[in-house]
Amino acid sequence: MITEIINFNTKDKINLDGIINKNKRPTNKVLIQIHGMTSNCFKKRDITIAQEIQDIEIDTIRFNNRGSEIIRYIKGDKNTFLGGTAYENLEDCYYDIVGAIEYAINLGYKEIYLQGHSLGCTKILYTYNKLKEENGYILKSIKGIILLSLVDIPGVSKLGTTEEFINLAEEKEKNGQIMDMMPPKSFIHPISVKNFLKYVKYNQDIDFARFDIKEDEFEVLNKIECPLFMRWGNVNELIKQDAEDLVEFMNEKIHNESKDIGYIDGADHGYHGKEEILANQIKLFLNRN
Repeated sequence: MITEIINFNTKDKINLDGIINKNKRPTNKVLIQIHGMTSNCFKKRDITIAQEIQDIEIDTIRFNNRGSEIIRYIKGDKNTFLGGTAYENLEDCYYDIVGAIEYAINLGYKEIYLQGHSLGCTKILYTYNKLKEENGYILKSIKGIILLSLVDIPGVSKLGTTEEFINLAEEKEKNGQIMDMMPPKSFIHPISVKNFLKYVKYNQDIDFARFDIKEDEFEVLNKIECPLFMRWGNVNELIKQDAEDLVEFMNEKIHNESKDIGYIDGADHGYHGKEEILANQIKLFLNRN
């Protein structure tokens, strides 16, 4: 496997860095990996997946999106601004992911698979939904979607906070203090008032994983027309249900004819110690599709 450092520009002229893993033999297939909150492109999970799928001649691109780490400066074409999990504008994931896809297409890849972990799943679904509205050439290049530990972001966010924190955030918003940081116990990670409110209040455009609502039709997930792979762990996972019950529920709700929905016994939210099992399952999925 050949490893190279890459950088590319997003549609809104942000420069992002990443890594490409190439097979020794040229291929027109590539898996693009999108990390989650406070994370980066150096996780053992994603590296293991990249190593495993080289056996079926699929290259891998992973990159640090503008939500990587907790707080970071993002350099734009004309200015510098705060990013990272605490400050990113979630909607900007569209520019990051489309930028990565266009970069891959310019390298000659014709079959593109998207893999997200945790919030990375949310970002892929948000982006895919926008691409469906555009119905452009990029959508046609996406041949499969892999969602690892998709989280009900609004539901889980509200579980970990209190009315007191929500009231505090709303008061700061009224006073124009949305860039202030919230108290440590208000969220699972350090977070700004702006992003805290995004997850617990202004979440309509990312509220598509409502696993505890039996009547929900999961419209965004059911708009996916390419093969779909979904996995969770069953140890310290960010879900309110037992993994087995959630998988059974989602298999009933998701109508994709090429779906592969399950969980990995003993895996936590990050799949620590279960990377090889996960990578092998992803390889089998990609090889079938």
